[in-house]
Amino acid sequence: MTDLQHTQRHPWLAKVFGYALLGFVRLLTGAQARWYGSPPKAEQRIYFANHQSHADLVMIWAALPEELRSITRPIAARDNSTKSDIKRWITTAVFNAVYVDRERQGDEDPLQPLIDALQSGDSLIIFPEGTRGHAAEPQAFKAGLYNLALRFPDVVLVPAWIANVQRVMPKGEVVPVPVLCSVTFGAPIRLEPGEERRAFLDRARAAVIALRDV
Repeated sequence: MTDLQHTQRHPWLAKVFGYALLGFVRLLTGAQARWYGSPPKAEQRIYFANHQSHADLVMIWAALPEELRSITRPIAARDNSTKSDIKRWITTAVFNAVYVDRERQGDEDPLQPLIDALQSGDSLIIFPEGTRGHAAEPQAFKAGLYNLALRFPDVVLVPAWIANVQRVMPKGEVVPVPVLCSVTFGAPIRLEPGEERRAFLDRARAAVIALRDV
């Protein structure tokens, strides 16, 4: 079954499940959204955040107001998100996720699904570290965010810090624990003319870390 077929299958069920999941996440974590320098606005954005837990995707999705959730697509690793029919259905029909392959497939550009989504006018949620980390600060950001910023200069880049989610569902765990969590959205950044890749990625990472203590 294709991703499109998964999305179209029982759309009412996906909507009901989405509301139920949203209620559960907010009950479990509070899902507090704090906006500093970038008020919630229905414009095309790339939200980029730290990544410490499987629950990060759900947490930032739940923190967005409904009018933004409907136009914002999280990035999900294809190998992990399609292991079972139910996981594939949730990530496709409920989250409308953009699947990416963690390993390059032949000559295919691994960013192509993200490029297609941005060209269609969608906003994105990405985790520039590329994998979950255990340290207090994010790992070095990979080049994807820079390449997207270079190709789509008009898309607003919004940093976000997800707090405490690793305590709800740490790496390797499957049973969530009730913990108050929050997502802090910061002031947008942009790729400056002539700015080198590593300098931009380090600055983007610093923008995320700066929100930790806001």
